[in-house]
Amino acid sequence: MSRIGKKPVELPSGVEAKVSGQTIEVKGPKGTRTFKATDDVTLAVEDGSITVTPRGKSKRARQQWGMSRSMVENLVTGVTTGFKKELEINGVGYRATMQGTNVLKLALGYSHDVNFEVPEGVTVTAPKQTEIIVEGIDQQLVGQVAANIREWRAPEPYKGKGIKYKDEYIFRKEGKKK
Repeated sequence: MSRIGKKPVELPSGVEAKVSGQTIEVKGPKGTRTFKATDDVTLAVEDGSITVTPRGKSKRARQQWGMSRSMVENLVTGVTTGFKKELEINGVGYRATMQGTNVLKLALGYSHDVNFEVPEGVTVTAPKQTEIIVEGIDQQLVGQVAANIREWRAPEPYKGKGIKYKDEYIFRKEGKKK
């Protein structure tokens, strides 16, 4: 029995949801998002909330029940508040600046600057030279863009230089002993 799936997703004021077949469309102040559920679950919108119920008692139906409910909740959260990932740059001479609206210029100790193209649906800002903020309404896309930026220079364990998430802890190692 899914504990997550049992709980209905509440629709805040200003958010509309429409179900057509297995597809749900959620409209809110930040935009519109859709999700297509599998045939193992049933989606229903009733009096200000969205409910997800399994069709049958198979293992796959129970798996899809909780997952579909989480996906619907992420749609609602995305169109109301949005998602945000914060990155921090550590290292001498390492910095980030925005070039125009969709190019992030990263100086990461390579012989050349890295120009990162920001995909559609995500906004990237660099309020300080050592800080990058990735925001958007699609949680998966925001996380993927943040991971792609971090991939250019992941933090190393000896001095902690590189790009890390703001809340990430870098396990430090001791250097070579004499």
